[in-house]
Amino acid sequence: MSPQRRDADGTRQTAHSWESLVERQIREAMEAGAFDQLPHQDERLPLEDDSAAGEWAMAHRMLRNAGIAPPWIESDKEARRLLGELDALIERAARTSAVSRARLRARLARIVDDANRAITRVNAEAPTTRQHRRLLVPVEQAERLDRAFGEG
Repeated sequence: MSPQRRDADGTRQTAHSWESLVERQIREAMEAGAFDQLPHQDERLPLEDDSAAGEWAMAHRMLRNAGIAPPWIESDKEARRLLGELDALIERAARTSAVSRARLRARLARIVDDANRAITRVNAEAPTTRQHRRLLVPVEQAERLDRAFGEG
């Protein structure tokens, strides 16, 4: 039995599928490439809704328009950058010579220290504990590096 629905006038319509006229038109337009040149293709849509910011909406809009974020978000960006740098250093460790290992260990210690300072700022500035990060344990990171060297 074919699917049935009522049209706007209440008349019963029988169709081969439940695809509505609008859905069919959208599908056909997609197939014809009508949506291929729309702005923000393959990107997140820019959201202008500040309703979740409440009374801080204007302040958030001003910060966004100035190209900056609240301090805790900037601190979190720095922490994430340093964590990425740490991961890249450890990934690179397997390809380094024995002579370079002492330099990498010193670099790892500096990155861990800088990351922990950034994480401490995030944890102090963030509005709730949901945004907090765990501090890095320097000994654990040194052990990660040694494993990457093949020494541990």
